[in-house]
Amino acid sequence: MNQKNLEFLVDQIKYTGFGDTLTPALKEQMEKGEKEFTIAHEASFGSGTLSSELSFKKSDQSELYFFNSYKAALQKEGASHAPEQIFYVSKDNTFTMKEAFNLLEGRAVNKDLRNKEGEMYNCWTKLNFTDAESNGNFKMNQYHQNYGYDLEAAVSKHSIKELETPKFKEDLLNSLKKGNLQSVTFVVSGVESKMYIEANPHFKTVNVYDANMQRINHRESKAEKQQQGEDKSVSREQKNNVEGVKGQEERKRNKQSHSI
Repeated sequence: MNQKNLEFLVDQIKYTGFGDTLTPALKEQMEKGEKEFTIAHEASFGSGTLSSELSFKKSDQSELYFFNSYKAALQKEGASHAPEQIFYVSKDNTFTMKEAFNLLEGRAVNKDLRNKEGEMYNCWTKLNFTDAESNGNFKMNQYHQNYGYDLEAAVSKHSIKELETPKFKEDLLNSLKKGNLQSVTFVVSGVESKMYIEANPHFKTVNVYDANMQRINHRESKAEKQQQGEDKSVSREQKNNVEGVKGQEERKRNKQSHSI
């Protein structure tokens, strides 16, 4: 077993968010010298348990092992199905274990990623649970910088106490970028109340929940209301067009009938 290879993998596992509890199992598997192996990991969060399977494979050209990917499945209490996703591990495009949990929870994560041309770019990423790749993975929707989502502006539209302190504000924004559901203090007419918020890049807003995790509907974003209004407008227009065509056809038939 290559000691430096072990140390590198231990650091990589820590960086990916799995801590250092897997080191003994990793060392044992590497000493066996098998071509490839997996190590299981489980983490419990307030709203569910994330079960991960870390995959390692030995190089064809050397004795070095590589941490290639991990498959994460989120099991929530009372849920009959546990969504799962394979997250690939690389130098620049790795999602941490907590970010994987947040993505499987349905939230968006902000990351600096590298494209195929080697150029770095920043974007918000969210799993599309209605569309899957050929390998079974959910496709990832990306909202790039030119999409125009300004997280700080979206948060600042709400009367959040933590925004009054620069350090708390910075911590809040960083937490939301990681995809976390963040506890905040709303101040309305001098009355403080505990709320939860999460980033919503698609509608360029933040979702707000009360202390019981119920969505605050009356705080729906202007963008969401506008889109809903546009959808209704399109539906009405389509309906009017159909009725208009029917009316023209009926008048045409009546005119032909009078002519006869």
